[in-house]
Amino acid sequence: MNALNQVLAKSGLLTKDLDYNLIRASMVLIFLAFGYQKWFAYEAPVLIPYISNGPLSFWMHSAFGIRGASWFLGVSEWLFGTLLSLGLWTKRLGILGAIWSTATFVMTVTIIPFLPNGWDPAAGFPAMAGNVPFLMKDVVLAASIYLLRQDVMRVLEAGRSTSVALSLSQAETDFVGRLVR
Repeated sequence: MNALNQVLAKSGLLTKDLDYNLIRASMVLIFLAFGYQKWFAYEAPVLIPYISNGPLSFWMHSAFGIRGASWFLGVSEWLFGTLLSLGLWTKRLGILGAIWSTATFVMTVTIIPFLPNGWDPAAGFPAMAGNVPFLMKDVVLAASIYLLRQDVMRVLEAGRSTSVALSLSQAETDFVGRLVR
């Protein structure tokens, strides 16, 4: 086991922030891919059972029409993916992306219990049927919460180090001022 641990340690698996960057990149890819498909006419009718049965998304069809709802979702997903991507450089934008990403996945996961014929009639819950298995991917909202937590911690940490640096700078200035007097 020690030999395996040594090989894994040398493989780059322990690179600082590897998990953080891989999760961020995968979330950006998810939003890019799923947002892209919303631009095409074939996707709009596919969305009807999802947005019509969701307790948090039911309003989209009546507000935008089915094609408009598809475009709205596409723009939203690309915006959230862009914010997550920009979070690599600007943590505050990453926080916004992670908040909206979490909201998106919560909206989607809440559809699961309301989908008609979502559970196998013979087996019942938890044997998934119909569109439920597709929606289960959105339990990845845990990744959004992880990114949100990491970005908030990094912003707070940067704020503390800035205030410590400012305090040191002020202390140095005071010290030099006393020496000059």
